[in-house]
Amino acid sequence: MPIMDNIDHFNLRSFDLNLMVAFDAMMQELSVTKSAEKLRIGQSAMSHNLSTLRMLLQDDLFVRVGQKMQPTAKARALAGPVRVALTQAQNALQSSDSFEPQTADRIFRVGIAGEMEMVLLPALVDRLQSTAPGVRLLSRAITVETVDMMMDSGEIDLAIGCKQSRHLGEVLFESNVACCFNADLCRLVPPLSRDDYLGARHAVLSQTANVAGCVGDALEALGIELNVILAAPDFMPLLAAARNAPVVATVPKRIAVQYAPLFGLAFCEMPIPLNFPPVTMNWAIWSDKDVGLSWLRDQIRLVIDDISRS
Repeated sequence: MPIMDNIDHFNLRSFDLNLMVAFDAMMQELSVTKSAEKLRIGQSAMSHNLSTLRMLLQDDLFVRVGQKMQPTAKARALAGPVRVALTQAQNALQSSDSFEPQTADRIFRVGIAGEMEMVLLPALVDRLQSTAPGVRLLSRAITVETVDMMMDSGEIDLAIGCKQSRHLGEVLFESNVACCFNADLCRLVPPLSRDDYLGARHAVLSQTANVAGCVGDALEALGIELNVILAAPDFMPLLAAARNAPVVATVPKRIAVQYAPLFGLAFCEMPIPLNFPPVTMNWAIWSDKDVGLSWLRDQIRLVIDDISRS
């Protein structure tokens, strides 16, 4: 578990972790009086905690500006990691070996990439409304570059659609792409031939500075260059562009099946076979036995099965 490797147990042993609780309360309230009330301690005890923190961290942390206390730059930098650490500790202390979906009151933090935001989330929310009405989802955007860091820090409980992660995982389904286009504007009819596709102007998904996107990258490996006129980080702009301009939008097949008709677009399989990494679901090894997360993973598998059959 990588996040455990860098813990300096000796130094932490000499640091009163209750000071972090006091710090977090102060960040939330920005008032010594209100923070003390929140912690159910006296105002003098709260002031002592802040004085100790200032000495240990060698920073004022909170300064008075007019009638209000404001956090310093260092306090703002500490606020996020401290809140994540306290949240993880609280979840660990409150965890149990049972999970009752119908009565559960829990927030699951789900990292989502690519098509899963538009394909999985709506169907998953619909399922949870009937099976676990008290369960809420906090969706976070992830990329290959950020997924492991967000998992390590506890910002997300599991990741869907990122394809690469060093955490535990499984394949949800294989990736296939399709072409979406306005038949009248493009003067094309499905299915597209190879020449039709290569002769068209294109809108592709790209989450990097490369205008060719992942489709263009895959074709460049075959010695093929697309005429890409639009690269966007989400699928909706691609479909909107295809509705209004003579361009071919290359998107995941599940996106095409579900959303192309809503935009009045024709769609068909891509005429040039390409191999893309499968879509995966990943979770941290330390949450593998969490009964709530295990239940959520089962719900995701069931939703994916339903989508695959539709």
